[in-house]
Amino acid sequence: MKEMNPQEGRSAFPAPIYRDTVLAQIFTDAKKYFLQPLLAIQYAHTLMLERQGIMTRREVAACLRALDGLDLEKIRNAVYDGSCEDLFFYVERELAAQCGAEIAGKMHTARSRNDIDLTMYRMVLRELLAETMSSLLEVRKQLVQLAWTHRASLMPAYTHNQPAQPTTLGHYLMAILECFERDFERLREALVRVNRSPMGACAITTTGFPIDRHYTASLLGFEGLQVNSYGAIAAVDYLTESCSVLAVCMLNLGRLAQDLLQWSSVEFGYVWLSEGYVQISSIMPQKRNPVPLEHIRALSSKAMTQAQAILGCLHNTPFTDINDSEDDLQPMVYNAFEDAGRSLKLLAGVLQEIEFLTERMQAAANANFLTVTELADTLVRETGMNFRTAHEIVSKAVKDLIGRYDAEKMAASVRNIMASDQHEFTVPELQLLRKSLDAAHFVAVRKVAGGPALEALEPEIQRARELLNADTRWLKQQTDGFQDARERVRSATQELLA
Repeated sequence: MKEMNPQEGRSAFPAPIYRDTVLAQIFTDAKKYFLQPLLAIQYAHTLMLERQGIMTRREVAACLRALDGLDLEKIRNAVYDGSCEDLFFYVERELAAQCGAEIAGKMHTARSRNDIDLTMYRMVLRELLAETMSSLLEVRKQLVQLAWTHRASLMPAYTHNQPAQPTTLGHYLMAILECFERDFERLREALVRVNRSPMGACAITTTGFPIDRHYTASLLGFEGLQVNSYGAIAAVDYLTESCSVLAVCMLNLGRLAQDLLQWSSVEFGYVWLSEGYVQISSIMPQKRNPVPLEHIRALSSKAMTQAQAILGCLHNTPFTDINDSEDDLQPMVYNAFEDAGRSLKLLAGVLQEIEFLTERMQAAANANFLTVTELADTLVRETGMNFRTAHEIVSKAVKDLIGRYDAEKMAASVRNIMASDQHEFTVPELQLLRKSLDAAHFVAVRKVAGGPALEALEPEIQRARELLNADTRWLKQQTDGFQDARERVRSATQELLA
């Protein structure tokens, strides 16, 4: 009997199923996300090779002309057929067709697909981080304006989803704004760490050629190196940190969306959305559905979930070059950031046209016993009794009036309780007790740092405005740096080809 060759009957690489389930999709994703970063790396690395004398000026000029001559539309429209493993090899083949395989092959000196891939991932991610931060700045801009407009607009503050104490809408909005300021700070720190170049790490241990990693990093707009070559290839915390802070931002965004949805209900009646941000019902003529707020909530939840999923995909993976963090995972990262950007842009649009029904909010702030904490505080100030005793007196009055709150009756009830219990303390005047039950007074006396009184709130709004301007300038410097790097590559290319 003839012995069977193990290779007989097997398909050549790539197997059709592998091609269709993996490589074709990776090729499509690469064309969408990585073509421009890949070409930028080709230019920068080749220019560095000439600068270091690793390639001759004539060879590099031929490669740069080949890069300039690439038919990008053809590449974008290419259908994966398995003749090349991935986009990198497809582009390499196109370059070889223009300047010859011998010359084109020299461009790959002292580099690997490993450091190319990690560099591309960081270049895409830094742009997405910057775009997310830009959208977040617009939300902060709207919140600062609204907080100033409504710095004295009374409303109930809620605890455990129940009305608790009076505050102002400006105070509430500043609390949300501070969350978004911290989100920006976290995203900023993530961007700083993402914007480090892995190029020159090669496969994982660098190279014996005298390359200049710093020069390549500069041409690609990086602010420095991801220094250790092993970590440049194997570490994934650039990704997990970015996704983690994005998840926190989306969680904050979703909580605001939920409040606005609740406030826009007829039962609350605190929020009125403009006609451009409501949808009608196909059957109920009266409906004004705040659907954009639902989309903000859904998109932020989707972005947060995808961002969290990244950490799950990378948990317990080995510290090395692995596909788990690469081709199949990266699009999920980008989808998370894209959905986050959509939700932030939509929120900024809603906030630009939102109307808060402040009369209704003020009425709610003066109802339902919300001011009685200040009534207890007044008893402490005026009589010298301890707060626990004051709390008990006011609590009795509240129980006597449950379901029929009236400020005049509340003040009178406290006086009656103090008189009937024969306290040693002098009973305060009715007018003083009545004043303590006014929501505006409640807010006005809360002047300590972080409180809702104008003396405490207005400086915070001004601080937020100044920080917004400073963060806007910082982000512009970062994005200008990316553009400046592209200009340096163009100038260096033109100079060499002159």
